[in-house]
Amino acid sequence: MSKNRINLKFIITILLVAVFFSCNTSSVFAADKDSSLADIQKRGKLVVGLSADYPPYEFHKTIKGKDTVVGFDISIAQKIADDMGVDLYISQMDFDSLLPALKTNKIDVIVSGMSPTPERLKEVDFSDPYMTVQQKVVIRKEDKDKFRAVTDFDGANVGAQKQSTQEALAQDELRGANVKSLSKVTTLMLELQQKKLDAVVLEGPVAEAYISQYNDLMISDVAFVNGTKQTAIAMNKGTTSLQKSINTSLKEIREKGLLKQYQDEASKAMFQEGNFFTQYGSYYVKGTLYTIGIAAIGVFFGAVIGALIALMKLARTRWLRWPANCYIEFVRGTPLLVQIFLVYFGTTVVFSGFNLPAIIAGCIALSLNSAAYVAEIIRAGIMAVDKGQEEAARSLGMTKSASMRYIILPQAIKNILPALGNEFITVIKESSMVSIIGIGELMFMSGVVAGASLNAFLPYAVAAVIYFILTFGLSRLLGVAERRMRTSD
Repeated sequence: MSKNRINLKFIITILLVAVFFSCNTSSVFAADKDSSLADIQKRGKLVVGLSADYPPYEFHKTIKGKDTVVGFDISIAQKIADDMGVDLYISQMDFDSLLPALKTNKIDVIVSGMSPTPERLKEVDFSDPYMTVQQKVVIRKEDKDKFRAVTDFDGANVGAQKQSTQEALAQDELRGANVKSLSKVTTLMLELQQKKLDAVVLEGPVAEAYISQYNDLMISDVAFVNGTKQTAIAMNKGTTSLQKSINTSLKEIREKGLLKQYQDEASKAMFQEGNFFTQYGSYYVKGTLYTIGIAAIGVFFGAVIGALIALMKLARTRWLRWPANCYIEFVRGTPLLVQIFLVYFGTTVVFSGFNLPAIIAGCIALSLNSAAYVAEIIRAGIMAVDKGQEEAARSLGMTKSASMRYIILPQAIKNILPALGNEFITVIKESSMVSIIGIGELMFMSGVVAGASLNAFLPYAVAAVIYFILTFGLSRLLGVAERRMRTSD
């Protein structure tokens, strides 16, 4: 009996050792099989994700009449791309969208002043740190005696960028503070100036950049216990060859002291020349053209798809009515922002390896969203036409489809033209939502200007005027079209 037990223990030991070595061997093979660096070199470009409203890390500047993203993070990314022998491609989006974009392979790496927190390390890998920074609290000068320590923020409203290290730090150490998280640093600074916030937590270099532009703000004496953070480059787990290449480039940057040179170049680039409109007028022109184009595509395909769905909903066959009803209820029952994320990130998840460009994803999401509302508008227009019209057409020998095409729809369109016009105006305004995935329409460009100029009010005021001109002009054109169509009654 004891001999059998010994044999059993021996067999179990052998199996455990075999499993241990097989696991280690498989991990080595997996590391050897990693082709992340080779894939980037084969493609010929390194796609870097960032939020370009974070001077001096990354921000926009007009150079020789061309919009350019600059900053010392960009210089680091360019060095890494050059060492790989590939081109650098910048993909811009809100900071809280960067990790989902990385996880769905929309981008290769994140170079945006990101710190390797324990939560993030569970999801992605990081390079060696390339900079150590202190976290600072920016306050109004009039409150310099009010906020001196972490214990002075009981009941105070403190701002931080969404899903950032600063957000976690404010929640952990500023006792009793009401932490408000927003995507844009420029918006946080505007709210601080307007006394909607009492303080904003920022990284040291960013805080210094903003107070150099705002005379009424200052950095407080608040010292965080865990205020020292390191910044690194994020990449997907298992991309060991890419990580090794990036670490080699960062090591050279440290040894040659290139970071100081990059920081000096970024500081010089922050000083703007010329007035606001000469500097940023081209941004608004580009953004307006994108907005008009996206809205036109959304309304056109929305009308085509919407007409088809409306006919399906009016069909006698329930197998056509049921999908149409489900589609309309789902689209009208979910926010457009969620639909944009579903199209942009969902296509990569559902169709593995399929990377849908942001501009196409935005147009598809707007078209599908508009189609649900247009379908109901067209259905209502068709039902408003007297049933005797169809009966008269059928009595003359016309088929159902022919009577719908030549008799019912022309009358319905005349009735629903004002509602369709309102839908076009709505799509123009709702196109601002696609800025969340980095499409350079008017709202996105306004954010770009706000980040580059360190001014959070004027850029959005100009955008509001442009939106009003677009919608007001369109409503006047629709009014002319309605009057001309009424003359035929």
